[in-house]
Amino acid sequence: MVHVFTYHDKHYIYDTGSASLHECDEKTAKYLSDASVAFTDEELKEILADVNGLKEAGLLYADEPKAYPMKSGEVKALCLHVSHDCNLRCKYCFADEGAYHSVRETMSFETAKAAIDFLLKESGKRKVLEVDFFGGEPLMNLDVVKRTVYYAKEEAAKLGKRFLFTTTTNGLLLDDGAIEFFNAEMENVVLSLDGRKEIHDEVRKTVNGKGSFDAVIGQIKKFVKSRGDKHYYVRGTFTAKNLDFSKDVLFLADEGFDSLSVEPVVTDIPELQIKEEHLPQIEKEYEILCDEYVKREEEGKGFNFFHFNVDLEGGPCLSKRVSACGAGNEYFSVVPNGDIYPCHQFAGDKKWRMGNVFEGKLDKDLREKFAASCLFTRRKCDGCFAKFICSGGCSANNYHYNGDIDIPYEMTCAMMKKRIECAMHVLAERKSREK
Repeated sequence: MVHVFTYHDKHYIYDTGSASLHECDEKTAKYLSDASVAFTDEELKEILADVNGLKEAGLLYADEPKAYPMKSGEVKALCLHVSHDCNLRCKYCFADEGAYHSVRETMSFETAKAAIDFLLKESGKRKVLEVDFFGGEPLMNLDVVKRTVYYAKEEAAKLGKRFLFTTTTNGLLLDDGAIEFFNAEMENVVLSLDGRKEIHDEVRKTVNGKGSFDAVIGQIKKFVKSRGDKHYYVRGTFTAKNLDFSKDVLFLADEGFDSLSVEPVVTDIPELQIKEEHLPQIEKEYEILCDEYVKREEEGKGFNFFHFNVDLEGGPCLSKRVSACGAGNEYFSVVPNGDIYPCHQFAGDKKWRMGNVFEGKLDKDLREKFAASCLFTRRKCDGCFAKFICSGGCSANNYHYNGDIDIPYEMTCAMMKKRIECAMHVLAERKSREK
């Protein structure tokens, strides 16, 4: 499959079979994308010389590769919901402001310990395992987080394994003690910050209804400054209330955060929900952001924006890219009472309960359902140029909006395709500077 697109005055060809990106002139772009355009014999000769050269090199109209999804019966990662409570009341929270449509509670160390034992037992030959401490707000249960980390490291060492830990936090309780612990033990830390103060405060409010920006910005900055070369990223959410989200990304970059992700909200709250009529403005915002992103890279002032990073030459192997995320098969979410779900976005929905860490077993039928799901079962992806990059979207979003983990959520698809085109432009400009 060949995808032809234009970014400002640049024309690109992306070949899905070879995963190769080419810049071309306008005539070649029109020849490949619009059969109704007529060319002179001389123009056609020039165009075909380039097109046939790429074909002969296997870089255009290449057969799309087929690869069996890389899935196993081994569990590699758990998301531990150490707190089903939160000190914020964010309007768009998919987790019901931290409570997951149930009682507000925290996970006991006994449950966390059982979850670690379950992961070690089910991990098979895997040597590197992952645990993400999640909520609600994990720092409301920091003692259990610490004890779980120390226990997991001790038990893994006995088996010749090791853990990589991640925590997602809103920063409200990110004091000096938490910063020291995170820097010592966390492979990655995700910090929630939506951008400009007025945008953040509109939706990310404290329990007493006040905006939380001033309460978190200082400590998040302090943490990032202390982090050194260890991984972190600041993650924001944009809604229908800030469709000019490029300003929020650039605000965060100007505040000194160089590893960023600002994601579209997934909600059915009318005043916040991203709708189809918003797509033209959202696509324009991605272009505004992309232009500034390229400019700052050229000036040596670049930053890392998650959605503008695409590796067409390396990155995950094809079998991993067609496998989707591994939720419900190799990756699971554990809530405070020990119940197991496919991932954090399914948590609390009893239809998707897969077992309990104290039982030590998983629902065979549900696991097989997720194990069978991959890019090739998502038939609507067949004709999409982005399929080998996005892997068919988020199973949870697909289910929540279309009732089926294998039917992609169309709004996400539209935004993903635009982001990928921007990312390809960034890649082309970067390659051009390297010549």
